Amino acid sequence: MEMDESVNVFGEKLELCCDNPVTGFYRDGKCNTNKDDVGSHTVCIKATKEFLEYSRFRGNDLSTPIPEFGFKGVKPGDCWCLCAARWLEAEENDMAPRIHLRSTHIKALEIVPMSLLKKYAVDLN
Repeated sequence: MEMDESVNVFGEKLELCCDNPVTGFYRDGKCNTNKDDVGSHTVCIKATKEFLEYSRFRGNDLSTPIPEFGFKGVKPGDCWCLCAARWLEAEENDMAPRIHLRSTHIKALEIVPMSLLKKYAVDLN
């Protein structure tokens, strides 16, 4: 399973999204991806209570721990590599969490326009 180049939306080296809890398709703390990542887990979000409740309601429960898989659950304030289409769906429902662009993989741009990502960025000067 060959990983796509580890590059963010600015064409720079992809930065760490979160290592506690460990996130990413590869569980390497980064929003790295490849052709097998059907969900495109490429958008590094900063989770909020409202978003986590919304996500659970939509059938994607990120907050409930699953100890048998070593998953502690995502808590408000945690960062997480979210599927680009899930983030876009949340945005369309006014529930999108903020984003760390330097930790968001360039492949996210295949689903979400840069102008929209920038609107939610927490790491732009």
